[in-house]
Amino acid sequence: MSPKTVRLTMSQALVRYLCNQFTEIDGERLRLFAGVFAIFGHGNVTCLSEALEAVQDQLPTWRGQNEQSMALAAIAFAKAKRRRQLMVAATSIGPGAVNMVTAAGTALANRLPVLLIAGDTFANRIPDPVLQQVEHFNDPTLTVNDAFKPVTRYWDRLVLPEQIISSLPQAIATMLDPADCGPAFIGLAQDAQELAFDYPTAFFEPTVWSIPRPRADKQKLLEAAALLKSAKKPLLISGGGVRYSLAEEKVAEFALSRGIPIVETIAGKGALTHTHPAHAGPIGIVGSTSANALASEADVILAIGTRLQDFTTGSWTLFHQDAKFISINAARFDAVKHRAIAVVGDALETVVELDSLLGDWKADPALLVEAQSQFAEWNKLLDQHQAVTNGPIPTYAQVIAIVNETSKPNDTLIAAAGGTPGEVTKGWRVKNPNTFDCEFGFSCMGYEIAAGWGHAMAKAGDGTPIVMIGDGTYMMMNSDIYSTVLTGHKMIIVVCDNGGYAVINRLQQFKGVPGFNNLIKDCRVKEAFPVDFVKHAESMGALARRCESLADLKSAMEWAQTTDRTTIVTLVTDAYAWVPGDADWDVGVPEVSELEAVQKARASQELIRKKQRVGV
Repeated sequence: MSPKTVRLTMSQALVRYLCNQFTEIDGERLRLFAGVFAIFGHGNVTCLSEALEAVQDQLPTWRGQNEQSMALAAIAFAKAKRRRQLMVAATSIGPGAVNMVTAAGTALANRLPVLLIAGDTFANRIPDPVLQQVEHFNDPTLTVNDAFKPVTRYWDRLVLPEQIISSLPQAIATMLDPADCGPAFIGLAQDAQELAFDYPTAFFEPTVWSIPRPRADKQKLLEAAALLKSAKKPLLISGGGVRYSLAEEKVAEFALSRGIPIVETIAGKGALTHTHPAHAGPIGIVGSTSANALASEADVILAIGTRLQDFTTGSWTLFHQDAKFISINAARFDAVKHRAIAVVGDALETVVELDSLLGDWKADPALLVEAQSQFAEWNKLLDQHQAVTNGPIPTYAQVIAIVNETSKPNDTLIAAAGGTPGEVTKGWRVKNPNTFDCEFGFSCMGYEIAAGWGHAMAKAGDGTPIVMIGDGTYMMMNSDIYSTVLTGHKMIIVVCDNGGYAVINRLQQFKGVPGFNNLIKDCRVKEAFPVDFVKHAESMGALARRCESLADLKSAMEWAQTTDRTTIVTLVTDAYAWVPGDADWDVGVPEVSELEAVQKARASQELIRKKQRVGV
């Protein structure tokens, strides 16, 4: 007998398939795709929009203001849902599609799933060159959509309607694979979108997806257990993978019962509350003195769910040359780095199995006591920098303390670029797990406000996203303030106005180059003047206040918690005062220069490189 079929256009079939994919979160069955962010153009408005319009009750479509910010909002949604529920970002061909490439890079660097769908040129090529088509004289198959290949985990261009039958399941499986997780891209030829095909009805049967939990190799587990048992001063680094595996409680329980201090990466921050007894602070370049001191003395480092980025390792200067690594990671690529014992597997299941092999072994009780003492000293240092003073211009540290104090336990702090990530990673004291999102895998300027929209959708009123952002990043991408007012997704935005790109100015001067082209006053301008962020935000329907002091800031934040829509609070912030760090960072410094300051910076950089672990 012939299978039952239904005749649909490719666009209709694609949308119907997405509507019938499900996930389970806390025992509740939900649609895997919670919605679509879309900006329509001639490459998708006549076919894809026709299909989406018909299913608004199942797959709501949200109109963005910028293709990049739509995709960034989708990324933040997936992060808030810990990769268990996704969003789609859909755009037309040409510039709309290319606008999403930056977001794709952000998702790839952070191992986050988002389905990107873009229109493409005509498969039959009869109308070529179509509007917005670029032409490669030696390869007519290339379009701007090929630019997504380096920044996606899965890439496909569909030129026949039946191709979605094999492509869509592969795209979803890739996005939900803890090892391969990342963005998937599908390009839809304009003429293929309109074509009808007799699709098997079985293709549209409801499918419930679950996140696989791969188990580690037993021999590697035994090797890891043996090494950990030999440790005198072990240290546990908790990365983002701990949170995505839902392993926070188990990892914390393991560390506490075995007497191992936990330090957190930027992506891992928020797995523990600030006051958890095993917590010893954030590690690395924007980390704490406590975590970095423990790292320098550790003989065995248990790295769980981290890719060991340079900000975590101090460009590989933090650890003793003889220290050994055990890396628990779902991705083999990350697990094998720096000659670690690579335990490839799910964080939750692997920690449980590792724990079962350790018998009655525990680290020296003095180690956790020392870690708690070090962390207490770090908190005293934070208190000093965050204390309210009568200075004319408040520092980031002081602003963060007040925002932290006035936040509610389920509010989520969001940051991404500029000086904010370092200051919040050091100074934000997490009240509830999974309420901290600092995108620093790609450090994407423009992520923050868009991410606030995504988090607000994901939180559905359970806490408010609080976006901390500098004036430079605000100017780069702020249009989703308007989006959130239109859609009723509230966030609070704190704009620290320090007159330009202050943190990169700090790095520039620290490495010997005079302030140049970063702070507005140091740029080629007729006359430097500040932006009126209050008027700008109000013009997009938001509520806003300008603060003149820290007392004003506290009052404004308390008010912002009571408002019914997105609310902006802005104040001038010191461009030169930062909480100091004690880890090194390897950046390029000119080998020759006429500037004495650069020559000194180069000499210092060479000393840093002498401390690096090279490949071990």
